[in-house]
Amino acid sequence: MIEVVGLSKFYGDVKALDDVSFDVRNGEIVGFLGPNGAGKTTTMRILTGFLSPTYGTAKVAGYDVVENSLEVRRITGYLPETVPLYNEMRVSEYLGYMARIRGIPRKKIRDRVDYVIERCGLREVADRINGHLSKGYRQRVGIAQAIVHDPQVLILDEPTIGLDPVQVREVRQLIKSMAGERTIILSTHILPEVSMTCERVLIIHKGRIVAEDTPEGLSRRLRQSERILVRLSRVPSQPLSALGQLDGVIRVEHVGDNLFAIEAPPGRDIREQVAEFVVKNGWGLLELRREEMTLEDIFVNLVTRE
Repeated sequence: MIEVVGLSKFYGDVKALDDVSFDVRNGEIVGFLGPNGAGKTTTMRILTGFLSPTYGTAKVAGYDVVENSLEVRRITGYLPETVPLYNEMRVSEYLGYMARIRGIPRKKIRDRVDYVIERCGLREVADRINGHLSKGYRQRVGIAQAIVHDPQVLILDEPTIGLDPVQVREVRQLIKSMAGERTIILSTHILPEVSMTCERVLIIHKGRIVAEDTPEGLSRRLRQSERILVRLSRVPSQPLSALGQLDGVIRVEHVGDNLFAIEAPPGRDIREQVAEFVVKNGWGLLELRREEMTLEDIFVNLVTRE
């Protein structure tokens, strides 16, 4: 659905994007993750026809974003970081106006506006003035205007920035509910946003894609060792040396209250062996679990490495 090849963008002597290539499959939700200034917004603006690349190509549903800009805009919904609302208009009035701009036939405008008001949870504020809405409702109206013309592709730039935890959850659920219906790129620097919403992650840093995979796939690729956590009810006099003698154990570390981290070579699962050893010695096994790399670990690893 989206194909980007060798995309580069210069602002004078500053290179905002450096040979960026990726693709997004039909119906997929992809997280575009990176620190501020990494090139996320520049990429989003190129994909939506607001900017032209210096080099490279980008296609949406087969349409080139430069040569077929109008076609791309017809099939794309866009929520920029700053929600484009007319503060003096009422919510339903504004959405009707946006529907007309998007070329929806007059006879269908009311149905589309009613649909997005229901879909985005705006019924109780439909007659309010945009300028009087809370931040959370403004974001919902922004998403509603982005989908009012029923686009195939939805591009969201920092859709939950500045929202409180309840509003974040509501907007996140709204985005997830559209999985499979539309192809969605979610640009953000908020790590939980990606792990809770997206099927695949693109990590961009200093204008370059540094990783592309599912969060689980990235964890497998970057993990230097298998790490399990063991909590004991009765700690022996020398637990580190005792656990360190087990076959395959690289390192043992005391990380908390009766909690120990045991490292083994990548791909080697020693949980059963550790459990048998602890039970046999009567140490009281309270907890045994594998420690996965979080998306934050992955992100910091990649950005620091770069």
